Amino acid sequence: METVIKRNNQVLVPDVKKRLEDINLKISWSEIVRDYFYGKSMSWFYHKLDGIDGNGGKGGFTQEELEILKGGLVELSNKIRAAADRL
Repeated sequence: METVIKRNNQVLVPDVKKRLEDINLKISWSEIVRDYFYGKSMSWFYHKLDGIDGNGGKGGFTQEELEILKGGLVELSNKIRAAADRL
């Protein structure tokens, strides 16, 4: 079941960390943030990942932010596949 929060006419997805738990420790999130979320901090990303806003309330990724994250993960998976194919 998909968990969402509606706030200010935006849908926020707070359970991204749970959805990514099988790869969470295998990804360099700092590189994802640097390469895809220009100008955002690691604390911003971890708050999003933990489903909280900057004030400790409920929050999460917007649909647009999820698309950016998804694109980064797909690009990374393509790079991993290409590297494996070169072996």
